[in-house]
Amino acid sequence: MTATDNGTSADAYAAERDTTEGRVYTVTGGDWDELVASVDPVSEERLIVNLGPQHPSTHGVLRLVCELEGETVRSVRPIVGYLHTGIEKNLEYRNWTQGTTFVTRADYLAPIFNETAYCLAVEKLLGIEVPRRADVIRVIMMELNRISSHLVALATTGMELGALSMMIYGFRDREKILDIFEAVCGLRMNMAYVRPGGLAQDLPRDGVAMIREFVDYMPQGLDDYEGLLTGNAIWQERTQGVGYLDVSGCLALGVTGPVLRSAGLPWDLRKTMPYCGYEEYDFEVPVHNGADAWARYVVRLEEIRQSLRIIDQGLDKLEPGPVMVEDKKIAWPAQLALGADGMGNSLNHIRHIMSQSMEALIHHFKLVTEGFRVPAGQVYTAIEAPRGELGIHAVSDGGTRPFRVHMREPSFINLQSIPALAEGGLLADVIAGGASLDPVMGGCDR
Repeated sequence: MTATDNGTSADAYAAERDTTEGRVYTVTGGDWDELVASVDPVSEERLIVNLGPQHPSTHGVLRLVCELEGETVRSVRPIVGYLHTGIEKNLEYRNWTQGTTFVTRADYLAPIFNETAYCLAVEKLLGIEVPRRADVIRVIMMELNRISSHLVALATTGMELGALSMMIYGFRDREKILDIFEAVCGLRMNMAYVRPGGLAQDLPRDGVAMIREFVDYMPQGLDDYEGLLTGNAIWQERTQGVGYLDVSGCLALGVTGPVLRSAGLPWDLRKTMPYCGYEEYDFEVPVHNGADAWARYVVRLEEIRQSLRIIDQGLDKLEPGPVMVEDKKIAWPAQLALGADGMGNSLNHIRHIMSQSMEALIHHFKLVTEGFRVPAGQVYTAIEAPRGELGIHAVSDGGTRPFRVHMREPSFINLQSIPALAEGGLLADVIAGGASLDPVMGGCDR
């Protein structure tokens, strides 16, 4: 029996037992009674309310413990962990290439960004550069993914504030991007398309045409959103002056992304610390001085327009060439082809490893089952994801698996600001302020 600082038993929170698989802990939310007891009994107007984690307006499985005085929020505590997947720990038990199938599932609305940040870290440890065509396609896919993520942000925020039509329009246009993803790599989400050394495969024959068609269509969709929301008096009332967080508050809490830029600071890693050749693209960093939910809405709309500019330039930069490094000890998958039964290794490659070269078969077997070795060391890489700075701290001990990978996930960091956004405001504004942060709990709880 152990005791915590306030004299309560730790066993009430984390009971433990030994099993054949090791020691197992059972963790419970044992702080509820303490929370209720801490409320000032003199003020009969104080009320403790659990908002979430199952509530549809908390933008995911997020629990907010709110202390209310009437409709006014006196304190709010965000509680996370309801979507914990153990992604970072699982990476230590898979080889470096297999790691992409884990990180892509963290922020499930921005899988391409998760994969790219992770692969940039692995490539930095390996000391390699990917082919130019692979870099350009990465940029195109990331900007498509940024648009699809912002569309979900606009759609769900609209739904949570009562603008249900925005939900329909946002997901309608997001489907067009997911159709492109499916055509490019066979999956609509969690694709593991970006791999250490390049990409899993090249664009399909009609890939460029599909992307150009979307780029031509999307500006009209943005005009529709603005016609629906920007001049809407109810939308303005629900967002302007709501969820205020100025630039000093953002910097103190480590908040990045559209939330920081909507407070007036043009900090965008694509400009300040370019990667994947972003320094070659002509685009603007949208900023606003409102520092409220309205400003974040305006910034995200303009970011979609800038992403369309980048995609258009990327399509013009595409030149024939490989999409994976030439080093056969790293390149996996390799020798892919599209057959009648789907995508797999080309028949020539199978013929070569199965009937012509025992050495090639051994190499293929080792690369797939064991993976390549990464020199010992540690790196940190960061990219501008839809929600802010997504960083990867990767540590290698010289083996075929990561020793440690930690994600600097913007949803987790940005959620710290909910008390600053919400306390002193109305309960209804907690929903608007939280939605304007656009958290994705898969990334927060990875």
